[in-house]
Amino acid sequence: MKIKTHHLILTLALLVLPYLAKDNRFLGFVLGVTFLNVFWATGMNILYGFVGLMPLMFAAISGIAAYALLYFIAEWHIGFWLAMPIATLFAALVGVLLGLPSLRLKGFYFTLCSLIIQSTLTLAFIFFPKFTNGDTGINQISPPYWFDEAIKGYAFEFILSILAVVGIAFAYLIYNSKLGQRFIAIREDDVLAESLGINVVINRVIAFFIVSIYAAVGGCFYATYIGFISPRSFDVLSSLNIWLFVAFGGKATIAGPVIGSLLLAPLPFLLQSLEAYKDILSGILIVLVTLIMPGGIYGTYLAWRSSKK
Repeated sequence: MKIKTHHLILTLALLVLPYLAKDNRFLGFVLGVTFLNVFWATGMNILYGFVGLMPLMFAAISGIAAYALLYFIAEWHIGFWLAMPIATLFAALVGVLLGLPSLRLKGFYFTLCSLIIQSTLTLAFIFFPKFTNGDTGINQISPPYWFDEAIKGYAFEFILSILAVVGIAFAYLIYNSKLGQRFIAIREDDVLAESLGINVVINRVIAFFIVSIYAAVGGCFYATYIGFISPRSFDVLSSLNIWLFVAFGGKATIAGPVIGSLLLAPLPFLLQSLEAYKDILSGILIVLVTLIMPGGIYGTYLAWRSSKK
């Protein structure tokens, strides 16, 4: 399995960036959020790019994991590193159970069904305040501890950069495996794939479970890194933003979601004066990507390079 040079450069850049921002807390925080989005976008790309299904309930699964994490820590009196895998598995299984009926659908119908599930779960986050504190949200969330010392600042950002790199490496392994080949075959023609002996529904369930793990792990780290969560943190706009990072960078590629996240995730922080227009800008970008650059930045570059050969 040959690792491409630009993949290696992107990976090394992710690991070095936290050190460069070590003395600038604002920039460090922006990088931390960006690393989380790199991890999330890489995960969503497995289902959206490789299998061809757009999971708009992605943020809701992150929310289930985040709220479950805090509940387990508070009620079971266990630490982050034990509560995280439990909350991750719980959220992934709930996500698969809720998404199972829609996995028999394709294209627009799957997207619509996942949107309905996302909206329902967002309402559940609001109307079950016993577990979520409703619209008020949960604040002052403690960071993880390592040997009785809180992980924060540069150390946390470095952990998030490692998380992003591990997520990318895992996606790369899937992409170059027989499982990844089955995913792509289903994306290209699910009827033909079924005729070749590939169980389309089972493979979609596997892909959805993997993506749910990405969403859930990211949700756990997001809650403890930001220190505050609310239903707004995991609404449909959050899912759309992650999808935008994938589509803008280039779906069905390894580098695309990373490029899209690195370019777009910091913008809300760097352009704070335009906060009121954030949703409008996101809408414009979605239209531009859909109409002008459907392959994304990296996908367009690959197409251009192939045409030159």
